[in-house]
Amino acid sequence: MTFVGFCQEKPNIIIIYADDLGYGDIYVNGAIGVKTPNIDKLAKNGINFTDAHTTSATCTPSRYSLLTGSYAFRNNAAILQGDAPLIIDTKKETMPKMLQKAGYKTAVVGKWHLGLGSGKVDWNKRISPGPKEVGFDYSFLIPATGDRVPCVFLENQKVVGLVDDDPITVSYGSRLDGYPKGDKQPHLLKQHTDPYHQGSVINGISRIGYMKGGKKALWIDEDFPKVLHEKADNFITQNKEKPFFLFYSLHDIHQPRVANIKFIEKSTMGPRGDVIAQLDWIVGKIVETLEKQNLLENTLLIFTSDNGPILDDGYVDYARELVGKHKPSGEYKGTKYSVFKGGTRVPTIVHFPRKVKPSVSNVLTSQVDLFASLASLVGQKINKKDAIDSENYMNVWLGKSNEGREFLLEEVYTFGLRFNHWKYIKPTNKKVPNWIALKYVDPAFRTESQLYNLLDDKLENENVAKKYPKIVKKMEQEMHRILSEKNNPLKK
Repeated sequence: MTFVGFCQEKPNIIIIYADDLGYGDIYVNGAIGVKTPNIDKLAKNGINFTDAHTTSATCTPSRYSLLTGSYAFRNNAAILQGDAPLIIDTKKETMPKMLQKAGYKTAVVGKWHLGLGSGKVDWNKRISPGPKEVGFDYSFLIPATGDRVPCVFLENQKVVGLVDDDPITVSYGSRLDGYPKGDKQPHLLKQHTDPYHQGSVINGISRIGYMKGGKKALWIDEDFPKVLHEKADNFITQNKEKPFFLFYSLHDIHQPRVANIKFIEKSTMGPRGDVIAQLDWIVGKIVETLEKQNLLENTLLIFTSDNGPILDDGYVDYARELVGKHKPSGEYKGTKYSVFKGGTRVPTIVHFPRKVKPSVSNVLTSQVDLFASLASLVGQKINKKDAIDSENYMNVWLGKSNEGREFLLEEVYTFGLRFNHWKYIKPTNKKVPNWIALKYVDPAFRTESQLYNLLDDKLENENVAKKYPKIVKKMEQEMHRILSEKNNPLKK
């Protein structure tokens, strides 16, 4: 597919990447108990996609696919520990590298969770490789996730606020005699946790892993929105005279959900709803910055999430108890960790006043295609060996075409494949952590293929594989092709 008619003046590009935000978690998509006026305004003035998907129902794989244009399974990408090495090959073409070649200044602000360094990380020096080596001119990071150590920010791959006489040590194995332990001193906790999150207690929150030192560098969770917005605002303001790309990768609404005091009780759903309101504020502040700098008209702003929603994910914040009538996945089955539709079907809004007319689109789309689509937008060619799973659907993203993906892959402990109104799920014997298997993995995945007719069964309740063997065979063949080919022979 060829994109026709992009601006002679290259647009700025911002991807706002929420974390664990479900399709139904924003008001315009049916949220109950929390309002999201800033996100709703984007949808009203842009394109609200109703069948847009991540490549995976977990975070690291989705981010990997977005930035590389390749499915995560090709690199065995999975959820990483906080001290894991960088999983993106620095020799590999990436979205930010491609945009640099097109004359863009590039930045990532927020959650990273793609690994850092090449082995054992020394947090007291500049850490390499990292964002710089994969195409970002500027970076300000939450290194992994809010519930993992180290609990410090990195700016251009150096810990912010670190002093020489208090070096940082991190361990995901042996315990360190540093900060208190969540399982030993629960009276220090703001939120109680499951056994997995009982490592170092920092800012009243028990994390995964252990940390020692770096006291003056520690973040305060409640300050995330202010700190991240200041860095994003500075990058936009300093680069307003040239095209820029900002990957604004937010922590909200990932655990631990600890809202700034100005958002406490902004919802009726407790901490989870409050951080949705906080997320909406962050979106509004970015739009405010663009308006102030007269950049909004020529900025392609994409708002989306890394995977579907999760209610009980380590901390006791009563998300499940307080959810009420609210449906985080909308009317669909599945959540984060699930191959059902709700695991990868996420809110997705494209806002670009110069080119986009307000509308609602039900076209089937995948985030893996943003790489090739943006390359087309800025006039960059992609080599066959690069972004091998990414296809150019720029006309779809801009509302100029209704011809979306014919096949769409979903990945999480097994594989799902969409084909028009059909959904196929591949059986698997892959080892799954018990706490995930009990809640999110249907035992039938272990023994039999599953096929759903989404026209008649949008909730994916009735397995009709035995009724339609020819469809199953076609889906199995396409799945085999995708999983076995190093290069995609049908790439457009």
